[in-house]
Amino acid sequence: MDRHMLASRQLLVALVFALVVGLAATGYALYQEKKQPEGVEISVGKNGLSIKEK
Repeated sequence: MDRHMLASRQLLVALVFALVVGLAATGYALYQEKKQPEGVEISVGKNGLSIKEK
């Protein structure tokens, strides 16, 4: 193989790897968002006591 073809192949492998990592990170972020507990959220802030239903 000549150098141009080798560099081209390495670039393709790097792009595929970056795509897979990006998809995995996005999937994990969506999983964490869905995993939020359901129920009631109680918080105390400058406006006093706040109760929200999730």
